[in-house]
Amino acid sequence: MSTPRIETFRGRQLRKELHRLREEAGFSTDEVAEKLDWSKAKISRIETGKSRVTPSDVRLLVETYAIKDEREREALVTLAREARRKGWWHNYPGVFASTYVGLEAEATSLRTYETQLVPGLMQTERYMRALIRAAHAEMAVDETEQRVSARKERKELLRQEEPTRLWVILDEAVLRRPVGGPEVMREQLAHLIELSELPQVHLQVLRFEAGAHASMGVSFTILDTPSANNTGVVFVEHLSGHLYLDDEPDYGRYTLAFEHLRAKAGDPDDTVALIERLRSDFQQ
Repeated sequence: MSTPRIETFRGRQLRKELHRLREEAGFSTDEVAEKLDWSKAKISRIETGKSRVTPSDVRLLVETYAIKDEREREALVTLAREARRKGWWHNYPGVFASTYVGLEAEATSLRTYETQLVPGLMQTERYMRALIRAAHAEMAVDETEQRVSARKERKELLRQEEPTRLWVILDEAVLRRPVGGPEVMREQLAHLIELSELPQVHLQVLRFEAGAHASMGVSFTILDTPSANNTGVVFVEHLSGHLYLDDEPDYGRYTLAFEHLRAKAGDPDDTVALIERLRSDFQQ
């Protein structure tokens, strides 16, 4: 089974740069296709991220766009080379179909507001398994275990030498929903407390008494890019799919929404105390 096309921050940055350079050079996609004897569709796929661009393709494009700065040319070629490197998810063909996992792997920090369930990077193995079985009751055991293994490897982002910074705000309902039963939840809540002690993890809970707010019912994650020249990406899930928002106005709106949620949520010490109380409730 082939691995789905999963884009990374480097891939997004490269295609945006190539699109910008083409427009600055004053060429249409038809004109570039004619100059390089490529199809117009190839140019479109490169600029929309639907296909990977090779370093040799980039060399031809920057030559066509008359980019004279050798450092800029080589930087783009290097970016193309890095964007083509296989990520850890290639070991799990068919498990990940979303670009999210590629962006997550390269993000320097993640800011997440979750209304329904514990975020993937914070899930225990048994919590993962309970979610997968609930969503895919017909799934074979070996496929379920492959998905669990993939999710466990994904969690290594928090344990690597330069770990991803994670700021999570959980709606109180996430902690009270008995996914997998009391024993699974006791383990999961204990794991949240353990993770909250890591220096790169910041965990808050938005209590029910906080009342109405601008993000009710909307879970989202802000993925911050490793490049100062590349705006972060906002990932929003909805009933029939998901959205990636990477223009500055959207990024700004969701960043502001997250700051409002952060101000309404309890501080870390209160969060740990609440989780401990709820964990005790699951023991009764």
